Amino acid sequence: MAMKRGAASALRAFTSSGDSTSSLVTRHLHASPGSKKIVGVFYDAKEYAAKNPNFLGCTENALGIRQWLESQGHQYIVTSDKEGPYCELEKHIPDLHVLITTPFHPAYVTAERIKKAKNLQLLLTAGIGSDHVDLKAAADAGLTVAEVTGSNVVSVAEDELMRILILVRNFVPGHHQVITGDWNVAGIAYRAYDLEGKTVGTVGAGRIGRLLLQRLKPFNCNLLYHDRLKMDPELENQIGAKFEEDLDKMLPKCDIIVINMPLTEKTRGMFNKDRIAKLKKGVLIVNNARAAIMDTQAVVDGCSSGQIGGYSGDVWNPQPAPKDHPWRYMPNQAMTPHISGTTIDAQIRYAAGVKDMLDRYFKGEDFPPQHYIVKDGELASQYR
Repeated sequence: MAMKRGAASALRAFTSSGDSTSSLVTRHLHASPGSKKIVGVFYDAKEYAAKNPNFLGCTENALGIRQWLESQGHQYIVTSDKEGPYCELEKHIPDLHVLITTPFHPAYVTAERIKKAKNLQLLLTAGIGSDHVDLKAAADAGLTVAEVTGSNVVSVAEDELMRILILVRNFVPGHHQVITGDWNVAGIAYRAYDLEGKTVGTVGAGRIGRLLLQRLKPFNCNLLYHDRLKMDPELENQIGAKFEEDLDKMLPKCDIIVINMPLTEKTRGMFNKDRIAKLKKGVLIVNNARAAIMDTQAVVDGCSSGQIGGYSGDVWNPQPAPKDHPWRYMPNQAMTPHISGTTIDAQIRYAAGVKDMLDRYFKGEDFPPQHYIVKDGELASQYR
């Protein structure tokens, strides 16, 4: 039941978008015979690569598909070097056929790069979230963009629940005390609370948002959600969550807000200074979606003034975050690198999903419909 709406949404994902495809020259997705050049961009694991045979999402282990690809005569280039005009990725842009990247170390596929990539047909995201691609430029160029939908939804939902508890219980200052040799219970307890009875609202209730709400139910919270679509009534009753059609009416009710929406032109900068000022003072915010949904400086100012009582997430703008990124140094934060969706279990799932789509690409078969983000010049509904 929890996946029912996702399947239905996938079937509606590619409705007409007017006459935008009239001048489209589609780069045929199905692979022509012969060797293909496939480039993967992942993070380096270095000494950690050999510590777990299922650590697949790094350059060293390269999703575990190198032998399979090379045995079929394909060329597989893997790198972490993705920025600037002289990076390793840039060398391969002109003649690659497939680019695989990941939200955890994204290769930013700009309109300029797409224009240079004359042979490019397929952009695959090993994970969920393809906003590192200029989707309009990809659609205009007739490219196919796909991701492994569902591969890390459990991983991210569990991580969000952890972050809620970390903020509510004021865990980070206590942990720092242990490291520094201090012992000051009052310095932690004055702003530590129970989760029970608090109002938690998720902005977005797709696969991850629904899983989070299900996991919050045993904590006896007041659960709210805002989304483009209302849940199936049976699922809504099962979870015990209330639909809020008006986002700006929901937000001031919340003690805790969790961001669970994709980054689009509509959601970029959605949580700006004015919207944050209207939230309940001391609100806790968890954002594992995309950092650019937030106004960076507005979050810093909110945490510094106490308007935001705590902010936690694993997404940054840009990624990797520079050493001087202000979120590293703002008070009342519990930030980490982008890790929530790259657990070992998630890596196994998204590596298998990438291999399946590559296999279908080589055979000239369609992908599962829910995996498409851009197909035949049209964007999936959540990115419009």
